[in-house]
Amino acid sequence: MLPEIVKKSDINKNETNIYLVSDISHLPKDRFEEKETEYISKRLAEKNQNTVILNKLGHIAVVCKFESDELATKDKLIEKYRKSGESLLGLFNEHKTERVSIIDASHLQAETLAFAEGLVLGNYQFLKYRKDRGEKESSIKTVEIVSPDISEKEISELNILCKAVYTCRSLINEPLSTLNAEKLAQDFEIMAQEAGIKIEVLNKQKIEALKMGGLLAVNFGSIDPPTFSIMEYKPEGAVNSKPIVFVGKGVVYDTGGLSLKPTSSMDTMKCDMSGAAAVASAIYAIALAKLPVYVVALVPATDNRPDGNAYVPGDIITMMDGTTVEVLNTDAEGRLILADALTYAKKYDPLLVIDIATLTGAAEAALGRIGIAGMHNKAESYFPQLVKSSFSVCERIAEFPFWDDYEELLKSEIADLKNIGGKFAGAITAGKFLQHFTDYPWIHLDIAGPAFIDKRDSYRTVGGTGVGVRLLFDFVKGFGG
Repeated sequence: MLPEIVKKSDINKNETNIYLVSDISHLPKDRFEEKETEYISKRLAEKNQNTVILNKLGHIAVVCKFESDELATKDKLIEKYRKSGESLLGLFNEHKTERVSIIDASHLQAETLAFAEGLVLGNYQFLKYRKDRGEKESSIKTVEIVSPDISEKEISELNILCKAVYTCRSLINEPLSTLNAEKLAQDFEIMAQEAGIKIEVLNKQKIEALKMGGLLAVNFGSIDPPTFSIMEYKPEGAVNSKPIVFVGKGVVYDTGGLSLKPTSSMDTMKCDMSGAAAVASAIYAIALAKLPVYVVALVPATDNRPDGNAYVPGDIITMMDGTTVEVLNTDAEGRLILADALTYAKKYDPLLVIDIATLTGAAEAALGRIGIAGMHNKAESYFPQLVKSSFSVCERIAEFPFWDDYEELLKSEIADLKNIGGKFAGAITAGKFLQHFTDYPWIHLDIAGPAFIDKRDSYRTVGGTGVGVRLLFDFVKGFGG
């Protein structure tokens, strides 16, 4: 259940209250007895002790304090507050707490919002298919914020962003049996209708008419048709006349095709549309928040299966822009469908294109479940701002080298390109493959590592994490001033 975050002007001493302080003297004098304050001070003075919990007979009082000078950057401090918010969920669920108040006692505006964000994002559960979901559901329904410095607009925006992350996670966690390419597009239509986004979904016939050879080839082995979703948010008075275009990989399930994955590597492949879910959820949040930025999201979608008519290693396919590609591995399918979408993006004469995809195991091997692999071309004026946003929301981008030398690894003797570059530098050669289809400022984000996790990582819950939604939203918000 998605808790609602609301602004509140007063403190109810009989409710569960969380006091965020930079100094113990900022605690409200009428809320704690002298002995309690002494106890709190003593506990906070202990090594690595940042949180003190008092059971006040019927409700709980929590005091949280982090020393800013302990940490190298403001971003790290903010992430501490997010994780601190999430860390209290077990306590609240144990006490069946439905309502909590976060009191900004020291004018910690950003920290208070981060604390609420971590608490709400950590509260996400995917219980749709469990008989005992009523028993398992978290108790938290309302998160109140008491702060003179935080506006209703900021709280509304945080509600929207958390809703978008929940939406993204649920799309990723849905199995293929209930979420094929057509159903994914239908869900995008529902999101678009709610947020006031213009949407067009191209069916297989229209995809064939556009000669999207990459998307069609990957779809050959499926009994379900592909889709190509176009979501457009163009507000009046937008700060940009040319759009920022998001492109998301929408492989709703990836078996690897005839280059079949080992069984254990296939277990979580419903998550191979995490990029698609991220860009759709990001534009959904941007539109709901009415950010004054013109944004388009493109999603090519299909599953990748080894059925009787599937494309095979050795095939040569012709992409939308006329480029011929020698297929040497059918498990390198994401770049084929993204390439057609990147070609389609040219029609917008875009200001910037950002693609996001669970593209390569090489990116995960290099960065684990923690970092996003980033590459770019002609985007020198935009990439640093995106990296800044990535650290702000703690979905951090590590820039990979993108030298022209890597293009040599993609040369084919019988076609314009090969779809793989060999054993080494797989994340980079995948990026170089995509670059071939761009002629505009472009950023490539490989989220293969952090998109789906099998163990909870604080407010990043098990399964789909929704990585990319907060990142793209923060970037566009900064872009819009």
